[in-house]
Amino acid sequence: MQFYTKKHQYYCGIDLHTKIIYVCLLDSEGKVLLHEQTKANPEALMILIEPYLNDLVITVECMFTWYWVSNFCQQHGITFVLGHALYMKAIHGGKAKNDKIDSYKIAKLINSGMLPQAYTYPESMRATRDLLRRRTFFVRQCAHIKGHVKVLNYQYNLPEIKGNLKDKGTRLKAQEQFTDDSAKRSVTANNNFIAFYRTQIQSLECYVKKHAKVDDYHSLVLLQSIKGIGDVLSMTILYEIHTISRFQTVQKFASYARLIKCKAESAGKVYGTSGNKIGNAHLKWAFSEAAALYLRGNKKAQNYHARLVQKHGKGKAMAILSHKLGRAVYFMLKQKTPFDESVFLNG
Repeated sequence: MQFYTKKHQYYCGIDLHTKIIYVCLLDSEGKVLLHEQTKANPEALMILIEPYLNDLVITVECMFTWYWVSNFCQQHGITFVLGHALYMKAIHGGKAKNDKIDSYKIAKLINSGMLPQAYTYPESMRATRDLLRRRTFFVRQCAHIKGHVKVLNYQYNLPEIKGNLKDKGTRLKAQEQFTDDSAKRSVTANNNFIAFYRTQIQSLECYVKKHAKVDDYHSLVLLQSIKGIGDVLSMTILYEIHTISRFQTVQKFASYARLIKCKAESAGKVYGTSGNKIGNAHLKWAFSEAAALYLRGNKKAQNYHARLVQKHGKGKAMAILSHKLGRAVYFMLKQKTPFDESVFLNG
């Protein structure tokens, strides 16, 4: 957890909503200078804060509407700090809770140097990162539907579906196996959705490959030196990381990518794990996908995975492999070196 500790003359905390915002502005001594509700747009915000633009810092909680406030601050040369929503427990605690109280708490946290800081992702890359996330959502939906086709196949005890359901021919063969009209209709509907999602996924992938602005092309090539990681997955990982320099240690990177779990302990007793939802869920998925693709057609990796399964079990073995890949990516990007499989499997 990182706290924002820089000193300013004025501190502004904003409780964000889609249509309104509640603004609280404190001076360096913690005295309330402004505490008002206004419309959620740059013009209304500027009217309130214009007298205090000299040495002002603005902070908001990290929720889906923070983009425009960040852009507004960048445009006018105002220091912007993004508060980490899951760490900001002071906002959600207390007997009474409303927009006015929340905005004051946010302002007070940054004024006291106790605001847990989240990373402010650069404006130029946000749209492409969000598009890649949407593509991931479509991939998951498509996989869910494919799974339902296989479940139906098992329910009727039909021969195993050969091939991948992303192929039209495989989908038609799976459909023809059913004799019951209702079951066949269900599979047909699933196949139609699979075809639709495949079209959308391919369209998004083509667009991203053509229009994505990758500042560090060398890092993209380094990621693709890992077997199984192609153009789209490497861009997904790189866009979620943005720059590896923002992670001081490999442990912090692994924690951010949700590749490790933190112990919850007190008085020398361990009570399980905590903070499992803190971190980047999209990066966790990307490394899980990378681990699965790395094993495909790779005998050396499969033998290494088999030893992990024998020792830890199937589920934990994949988690270990994902974690190991995440650590490898960290050092590859830090040291600007390609993937070395012999060191990876024997290290």
